[in-house]
Amino acid sequence: MNSFLEIIRPWNAVMAVIAVLLMAIISVNFTLDVLLACAVVFVVTGAGNAVNDYFDHRIDAINKPERPIPSGRISLKTAEIYSLSLFIVGIVLAFVIGLIPGVIALLSSLLMIFYAYNLKRKLLIGNLSISFLTGLCFVFGGVVVSKIELSIFLGFFAFLMTMAREIVKDMEDVEGDRVEGASTLPIIYGERISSIFAAFFMIFASLSSPILYFLGFFSIYYLIVLVIAIAVFLLCAISILKDQSLDNTIKVSKRIKIGMGIVFLAFAVGSPFLAGLF
Repeated sequence: MNSFLEIIRPWNAVMAVIAVLLMAIISVNFTLDVLLACAVVFVVTGAGNAVNDYFDHRIDAINKPERPIPSGRISLKTAEIYSLSLFIVGIVLAFVIGLIPGVIALLSSLLMIFYAYNLKRKLLIGNLSISFLTGLCFVFGGVVVSKIELSIFLGFFAFLMTMAREIVKDMEDVEGDRVEGASTLPIIYGERISSIFAAFFMIFASLSSPILYFLGFFSIYYLIVLVIAIAVFLLCAISILKDQSLDNTIKVSKRIKIGMGIVFLAFAVGSPFLAGLF
């Protein structure tokens, strides 16, 4: 993969774009603004990933030496200019959509930079920041398609799922984070306590997510697909509680991501637009 594409972690950026697309599907709103919103989310998320790699190059040299900066394929200066350029492009495009989307993109970009520079290493604050930004993708899409109330609900569940994965990822990155003096949950309180927190967020998300059906936002098809995601999350919760080894945290982190993808599929299948096709 091209280094400039790799550093923005395109698949993560696409996951963020899916939040906007889901809001468009649910609202049956496919306009030029939606297309621009997808571009904004992809570019700004990519910029956030790039600036994160910029500030984390020493940690990545230990945890993920194959990444573009520690491997020497992209210089620090180039990564800095590249990430800032992407932020500017994303913010400008957001203001083309409207004032509120522009402000959201601007504040999100500032939070991403501050997260990468400082917040990431703070106990739980870094996890909360990235989880908030993930949920905000839904709200951003909701603002663009005028479905703000539902987008807040979806953003909340995205927040819960992301919190679980972020904690598990911290467990995975303990060695490099400790070298850099980071104050992550597993470093301060240990991996056992961290596994309990991660399991809590997975279980809470699993038990509370069916409420969207009972509130009338989604059809029965939402519950049918959601059952699969709930099974994935509960199995992940049990697994991380039983085994906090590096190999298992890597596996659980990947499985949580799969579970999130299934939840997003449930949002789409259960929407009035797609449900009407069955």
